[in-house]
Amino acid sequence: MAIHFKGRLDVSNAALLIKEFNTLLRTRKPDSLVIDLEKLNDLDDYGVSVLVELKKIMGNMRGNYSLVNIPERVNEILTMHNFDVLGQQSITAHKTSYNLFANLGNSVFNVGNEIRYILTFLGDTCFSFLRFLRSPGSLRFNDTIENMKRVGLDALPIVSLISFLLGLIMAFMSSVQLQQFGANIYVASLVGISMTRELGPIMTAIIVAGRSGSSFAAEIGTMKISEEVDALSTMNINPNFFLVLPRMFAACLVVPILTLFSDLFAIAGGLLVGVTMLDLTVSGYTNQTINTLTLFDVFWGVFKSGIFALLISWTGCLKGFQVKGGASGVGKATTSAVVSSIFLIVLSDSLLVVILRYWNG
Repeated sequence: MAIHFKGRLDVSNAALLIKEFNTLLRTRKPDSLVIDLEKLNDLDDYGVSVLVELKKIMGNMRGNYSLVNIPERVNEILTMHNFDVLGQQSITAHKTSYNLFANLGNSVFNVGNEIRYILTFLGDTCFSFLRFLRSPGSLRFNDTIENMKRVGLDALPIVSLISFLLGLIMAFMSSVQLQQFGANIYVASLVGISMTRELGPIMTAIIVAGRSGSSFAAEIGTMKISEEVDALSTMNINPNFFLVLPRMFAACLVVPILTLFSDLFAIAGGLLVGVTMLDLTVSGYTNQTINTLTLFDVFWGVFKSGIFALLISWTGCLKGFQVKGGASGVGKATTSAVVSSIFLIVLSDSLLVVILRYWNG
């Protein structure tokens, strides 16, 4: 089938021609279409869209499509619009097919690359730490202190509030059962042990992951897409030592302190319930808490919070360095940093609980 164009092909006739050609071609369903442009004097953007639409229709029908006798002026316009590339999506779409083994192999390949990058980043972090041990003065202490303020001091109000409410809720719920046996005093023991050993470190770590882990990923990710990280490498500055180490040191130093504050405010929440609802005295509640807790309980929670801080800061920086694309890539990295950090917190806490269980015999 052949179509001959004559005169002008522009906005005045493009819409009508597209409608008529669409009906004609879908009715006749030709195996091939030849467009003769010998007598076509000129065309505009709308005229180009007519030719593109014809190409797309033939592509959908898997037919052949060709332009012949193209005048020089028309050829220049088509070249300017990259006509050879336009309208080919429908043609290639039929060639893509779902292949289970190909997709499985591609997924395995992507996972392998992900693991390789993680191990490489871990190695860079270890070498940066060894460099710090050899030359402590090379660490950016001002940046470390600034991150300590952001991770620790700025998070103190929300950590204190949530811990206080959590201790209050735990004391209230446990008192409902303990009151039946006249064991109100043991509310203090329950709140103290559960917060210092488990809930204090975990809740503090989750809050830090949501605030600071996401912040680390967003900051480094933004630097990555704006090529600031590449600029550091160009200036012979190790990006890992320059960006990651100060954040990791800051988190590992202040998160254990935040955990201690979390424990104190949770005990204060339990104390409020004990004094106002359980007829306990302040001294009685405090003495029961002190007699129940041991230094091991407190330092075990602090130790776990240090491990959580290490995982949160390292994961946030890793996700930041993995950012690709633009703003959407930064958003995905931020979300991934928080989700991955919380998963690692729960996983590592589970392992530590098992280790403690067998350690105590």
